Amino acid sequence: MRLLSLEEGEKAVKLARKAVESYLKDKEIIKERFSGVFEEMRGVFTTLTKHGELRGCIGFPYPVKRLDEAIIESAIAAATDDPRFPPVKLEEMDEIIIEVTVLTPPKKVDVPPPERPKAIEIGRHGLIVKYKYFSGLLLPQVAVEYNMNEEEFLTQTCLKAGLSPDCWLFNEVELYTFEGQIFKEKEPRGKVVEVKLKES
Repeated sequence: MRLLSLEEGEKAVKLARKAVESYLKDKEIIKERFSGVFEEMRGVFTTLTKHGELRGCIGFPYPVKRLDEAIIESAIAAATDDPRFPPVKLEEMDEIIIEVTVLTPPKKVDVPPPERPKAIEIGRHGLIVKYKYFSGLLLPQVAVEYNMNEEEFLTQTCLKAGLSPDCWLFNEVELYTFEGQIFKEKEPRGKVVEVKLKES
């Protein structure tokens, strides 16, 4: 799967910001569509942070929409529909940094549960835990930002799913890994950079 160029990443972040600000201002969902990678079905998450604190994060773990559509919808949802936070107000956008993470399709981890930590690479993998109707996802940057090891990352993903912290040790719980390419503003409306979690 092709990685995005920095120019494409910049386009993605600017699209996310435009989508949020247009929606907060006029309650309109922008109709912009781009060609190239933006026509491809990709998973994506949009993350909003304010003064270094999370302000909203929602996305599509699976490639079910065109990338441009997925960015627009995830950005608006991160600003207005994240149940952990009140909806973002338009005037807050001067203080909010936007980050877009483009995902690879999730891959099932097929090893015995006690071996699961060895199948995870911190700084490379994000995690999805699934059991019946429960599902939890953490992006690759979460483990790095909170200095987690593999077991802590698994535990936190289980908790995100609303399951017991040791749920990853059970055979009936499914584990998936994915990778993400991260682009974010250095400051609100500022220069867009690609974030490298670890040296390749």
